[in-house]
Amino acid sequence: MPFSGDIHDRVASAPAVPHGLPLVVLLTGFTDAGNAVSGLIDHLRETTDPQPVVVFDNDLLLDYRARRPVISFDQDHLTEFRPARLELSLATDALGQKFLLLAGYEPDFAWNAFADTVLDLAAEYEVSGLNWVHSIAMPVPHTRPIGTTVSGNRRDLAVVHSVWRPRTQVPATAGHLLEYRFAERGERAVGFVLLVPHYLAETENPDAVIMAADKLMAATGLVLVLDEVQERREDYLTRVNEQVIGNEELQQMVHNLERRYDAYMAGRDPEDGSYDEGGFSERDLPSADELAAELERYLATRPSGDDDKQGRG
Repeated sequence: MPFSGDIHDRVASAPAVPHGLPLVVLLTGFTDAGNAVSGLIDHLRETTDPQPVVVFDNDLLLDYRARRPVISFDQDHLTEFRPARLELSLATDALGQKFLLLAGYEPDFAWNAFADTVLDLAAEYEVSGLNWVHSIAMPVPHTRPIGTTVSGNRRDLAVVHSVWRPRTQVPATAGHLLEYRFAERGERAVGFVLLVPHYLAETENPDAVIMAADKLMAATGLVLVLDEVQERREDYLTRVNEQVIGNEELQQMVHNLERRYDAYMAGRDPEDGSYDEGGFSERDLPSADELAAELERYLATRPSGDDDKQGRG
């Protein structure tokens, strides 16, 4: 039976929304390798002064038992209940340019109602297009730029930014549904899939946050301040490289991934062993889960004053 009822509330004190703004969509959910999406949500909430326009109803969209909200306990009493947030906000970039930001959790329920609502709001505000990012884990090295796969109907962006163009079936997300619906209506839509190193997928990777922001800036013309994330990136990569240098298995894995990556980018068959030096294969290496666990243990033991600033969305 079709879903009925309002899944959102208008914010009474919301600012007026100019027409023709880009719509940026950031939804945490099925995949968020390197915390690219959740990290960027946190960063934009701190740096773009988002003013909520529409708030979506958690009771209708969120599975609390699967993604429980946080409550604080202080010795003998509860002090703060922090529910998840899914909001459409009017935000401002570093140059004073306005944009609409739909950010928060990916809905667990009522996807069609959610998509219809977003499409209606997009039509009301005459948005210039849909722009969204998510990230997946891939066997690529952290010593190379994070690649992207581009979807949607922005051919200009696909030509320049899409390094991997598979033909496959994947589990859909609410972001995919929004892109599909926008494109069906002939509206401009682009999605960027970040290909994050699989052995760093469970860590908070500032490199992934920066790449997500870069792709959105390329699609929208917005200018986002990333100085703080850049500082975290330098510290993060230093710690990762220290761990790699101190572990022969990690060195072998990264070296092997570099050769495969470079061969693919050069148009060679990455499965062709003729260019593969060193005499080892992936089956001789620890699994991605083992490497991720080892890196996480190492990074957790290293002091970093900024680590606790990056929360999950």
